[in-house]
Amino acid sequence: MSVHEDDSIGRLASEIMRFTRIGARAKGMLTTGDLGAEFSALMLLFPLRHMGPMRVTELAEVKQADPSTISRQAAQLVKAGLAHRQADPVDGRASRLAVTEAGMAACHEMHEARRALLVQVLSTWPTERVETFTSLLEEFNSSVEALLRTGRATPQEKA
Repeated sequence: MSVHEDDSIGRLASEIMRFTRIGARAKGMLTTGDLGAEFSALMLLFPLRHMGPMRVTELAEVKQADPSTISRQAAQLVKAGLAHRQADPVDGRASRLAVTEAGMAACHEMHEARRALLVQVLSTWPTERVETFTSLLEEFNSSVEALLRTGRATPQEKA
């Protein structure tokens, strides 16, 4: 790796840390009102909505989190009426978590709040830059996910 590449990686690492720090503060700007559960628990609704009912262990794998943490968050969603437990059709002794209509409405509300915040943040960016940034971030996220899954980053084509 050349010195220039090393400087670029260092800048990227710093910017990722900066984004992580400000991301926590930006969550507070999402105007959704009280949905009855912690933000981290509410984030479980999205994979449940997209992938359908899941056992807590499956959801923990998808979220790459500890099953005991996911179990606690799932209990919050059930208590808030945003999800419900249903019997697992494969193993009746187990249960799966499924999104309720209220949970679907909460997903919509959070999606719209996130979208409105991004529209505000990116309002001065030209469309082409937003599209480029989106493509690069998608590629970066895919590489990180591949590394987490396999221990190897995905090879990228040379531009």
